[in-house]
Amino acid sequence: MDADTVQKSADLLKALAHPTRLQIVMELLKGTKCVTDIQEILPASQANISQHLTVLRNAHLVDFAQDGSQRCYYVSRPKLASAVIELLEEGEPAIRKSKDDLDREKHSTGGSCCVRQR
Repeated sequence: MDADTVQKSADLLKALAHPTRLQIVMELLKGTKCVTDIQEILPASQANISQHLTVLRNAHLVDFAQDGSQRCYYVSRPKLASAVIELLEEGEPAIRKSKDDLDREKHSTGGSCCVRQR
């Protein structure tokens, strides 16, 4: 990957790294919604949701269509967003485990993640 692609990929992952933004994307994958629709679903203020939508728009994950005075938001890259959500739902083992579980596993294998090869 070239530097530009790496940066864009990092920006995309950062945009999805917040629970509210991830929930917004999951809701928008179900269909187009305005801010007030999202506000009814998620426990966040209208201003907070708008800020999160701006981050998602800047990452080119969502966009909107103007409908009178309403902005109707939708996922602009549904294939990508669906693939990421699907991977998360499949449950990468490290995602499903608590920090305590991961620490126990680390210590039960000798406490080191690096094994010297001879």
